Amino acid sequence: MAQLAHPAPETEVVTTWKVACEGDEALGLGHPRVWLAISPATGFVECGYCDKRFVIDPDATHGH
Repeated sequence: MAQLAHPAPETEVVTTWKVACEGDEALGLGHPRVWLAISPATGFVECGYCDKRFVIDPDATHGH
């Protein structure tokens, strides 16, 4: 899995290749909902608004 030079502000492990992000409303960091697709080549995607990183759970991907 590829690594970036800086850590993401928040990381969430997910079980689907497509995820939605709206930021963190509780912290006042909300933004419009965006749909993001995780690349099988990297195993993660980062939100362009809040930089939250979504990482695919390798145990949940069975065959991808």
